[in-house]
Amino acid sequence: MGFVEAVLLTIVTAATPLLLAAAGELVAERAGVLNLGLEGMMIMGAACGFAGAYATGSIMVGALCGIAAGAVLAAVFAALTLGLAANQVATGLALTIFGIGLAGVVGSPFVGERIVAAPHLSVPLLGDLPLIGGVVFGADAFVYLSVALVAGIAWFLARTRAGLVLRAIGENPTAAHALGLPVRRIRTLAVLFGGACAGLAGAYLPLAYTPFWVSGMTAGRGWIALALVVFASWRAGWLMLGAYLFGAITILQLHAQGAGVGIPPQLMTALPYLATVVVLVVVSRARGRDRRAQPQSLGLAFVPER
Repeated sequence: MGFVEAVLLTIVTAATPLLLAAAGELVAERAGVLNLGLEGMMIMGAACGFAGAYATGSIMVGALCGIAAGAVLAAVFAALTLGLAANQVATGLALTIFGIGLAGVVGSPFVGERIVAAPHLSVPLLGDLPLIGGVVFGADAFVYLSVALVAGIAWFLARTRAGLVLRAIGENPTAAHALGLPVRRIRTLAVLFGGACAGLAGAYLPLAYTPFWVSGMTAGRGWIALALVVFASWRAGWLMLGAYLFGAITILQLHAQGAGVGIPPQLMTALPYLATVVVLVVVSRARGRDRRAQPQSLGLAFVPER
């Protein structure tokens, strides 16, 4: 029972950075902006988050540094794609490459250094419940924040006027602009929010998941987060299921390697990414008959008429 509880807790922690990054990307894509720079923003958040926590000894400061790093890269992305109408795909890929390189420079003085990881909560009595006690009442604060963030986004998009405006801009920015809605401003705010979430997701890795810095520690999680948004059909409620599914695949392949399963370790390591491709293919075929889930202006530049 204790082993199962430990496995469940590691699945939750492995899923948390995916959930944080995917939640921010969901908001950006519902506004019609495709941000492929997610991986670069996450790795910059990881580097700056660790640097901030190492310099100050505060997990909170580290998290804020990660958020700021992701938001700064997102501001660059917004300036190029929304201000100058640059191609969103090319700009996102360029920022990913730039972010990975810059993170290596920022993090180079901290290679081999360690910090004290974010503490786990400890709720008396409830934390001692079998199987679920440690998972539900003994996780770190980032886990609860990710769940609250997804719930808040779901409520915002479905129940508020601002969420309706954002979704309308994602569907038809030209019509929204004709009605007097500030399309580029709202899209910019959505992109900044997505970048901040990506930075926080990256910062979670050295602050709570593995309390040290190593180059490339995001290991493609930004791409998986992008796939999660498609898997969830741009609905916040499905993000959590997808994130925990991919978190389970990541953790279970590690346990399979430890148990000596007769499969090459390289193939086991690639399993989460193979699962990403398979899920995208299945979801795309299932959604082929219904294109309404995807925002109609996703990835398309908008230049208001003057």
